[in-house]
Amino acid sequence: MSDIDLSKFEKKMILRNIEREDFEELIALQKICFPNMDLWKIEQLQSHLRHFPEGQFCVEYENKIIGSCSSLIVDFNEYNAQHTWNEITDHGYIRNHDPEGFNLYGMEVMVHPDYRRMKIGRRLYEARKKLAQELNLKSIIIGGRIPNYHLYADKMSPRQYVEEVMAHNIYDPVLTFQLMNGFMVKRINTHYLDDDKQSLQYATLMEWNNVDYLPQTRKQFKTSFPVRICVIQYMMKKIESFDDFAQQCEYYVDVASNYGSDFAVFPEIFTMQLLSFLDEKTPSVAVRKLTAYTEDYLHLMTSLAVKYNVNIVGGSHFVEEDHHIYNIAYLFRRDGTIERQYKIHITPNETKWWGVQPGDDIRVFDTDCGKIAILVCYDIEFPELARIVTQKGANIIFTPFNTEDRQGYLRVRTCSQARAIENQVYTVISGTVGNLSHVENMDIQYAQSGIFTPSDYSFPRDGIVGMCSENIETVVVGDIDLELLRRTRKSGSVTQLRDRRLDLYEVKLKNLDK
Repeated sequence: MSDIDLSKFEKKMILRNIEREDFEELIALQKICFPNMDLWKIEQLQSHLRHFPEGQFCVEYENKIIGSCSSLIVDFNEYNAQHTWNEITDHGYIRNHDPEGFNLYGMEVMVHPDYRRMKIGRRLYEARKKLAQELNLKSIIIGGRIPNYHLYADKMSPRQYVEEVMAHNIYDPVLTFQLMNGFMVKRINTHYLDDDKQSLQYATLMEWNNVDYLPQTRKQFKTSFPVRICVIQYMMKKIESFDDFAQQCEYYVDVASNYGSDFAVFPEIFTMQLLSFLDEKTPSVAVRKLTAYTEDYLHLMTSLAVKYNVNIVGGSHFVEEDHHIYNIAYLFRRDGTIERQYKIHITPNETKWWGVQPGDDIRVFDTDCGKIAILVCYDIEFPELARIVTQKGANIIFTPFNTEDRQGYLRVRTCSQARAIENQVYTVISGTVGNLSHVENMDIQYAQSGIFTPSDYSFPRDGIVGMCSENIETVVVGDIDLELLRRTRKSGSVTQLRDRRLDLYEVKLKNLDK
């Protein structure tokens, strides 16, 4: 038997999905492959893994990354064939990645020049084809550079150049390779990549068709995705026990259920009503007494959500954690599960009277009606938060609020409507009315709760689905359409999300990637 150690002769080549630890090495590789073009930003690579990790590949050879490719899924019918790279890739962030789309779109392929005779590009293209087959996608589409065209631009048009390459009379390192891998030229796009000086900003739109594609297995798109919301304008009045509070809550959840609502929405700190029978005048002491009812409140709302088959945005409630008071909004799903969102921005009044502490976790929640977020009262007045949750996929932003006067209410309402327009989302505000004469610092309430939409032809004229009459105990029930929202984001009169200048600015969390 041979005693030769074969491991000394092995040269390991691994094709795998990209990981976060690869980012710096990928950027260094890109600088070598495309020295005169813009490089990936760390934030873009993070976004790739957040939205479509299985579509990002790299080739590792002897513990060194020597090639990579990046992709996203789109429904190409929703894009102009004469598109640009920035339009189809969301400026490289792929937040437009559509898991229910039909086409895999290739953003970039790069291979280290020292390894270009080792079939690295072919391995990456085969990985893409395998992925398209596994996901039953109709085709792979790419916008291919023609980097040798600048050598012939004074002699022929881009079309003539492409025809010469297809006839094997001219060699182009990108186009020739793509043709060899089964891609067909569909058209020539202008101004595709602004920094592609070698191609003079031209690109070939090319497609590889998946012969194993089965149309019947793809999603049948809904003509609409209606969601019904019941907003509760809650009356703050004296009660004698927790049972009185529970009875009032159940009444409104029952109303929401009778109307076939998907969500019942309560206001901010409406549980302060419990203080009307606790007989404590010092606000900082009273609020800590209130926290003793946290478990009763959680049990009540969970039971109501399951019993009445309604997702409940449970307003908010003061909770004591590690001797600190937090203002927490809870989501009670109708399947019995619970989520929570801490209020991020604390008003001077909350700090002065109750010593409330801010949270630092901005969350988006999955529901049976899509992704939603909860921004509590003051939080809706900070546009960065709404942009962050929208980037995380939220289609509806719920804002439980509690305001004393019309000025405070108008800040919440106006900002909520602004967030709906600038983020192309639905927003919902739910406030308290009445008064608690037995409770310190809960003197008066002002509210006119409502449901708001983006501003476009597809939505109600004033961007309002419905509003309560001001300062009375009531509800408003309204329908929104998530499919309409999806279409408007892609092809509305204006498309704020797609038209952001991400080359100039961005909104992101510091030291957090949640």
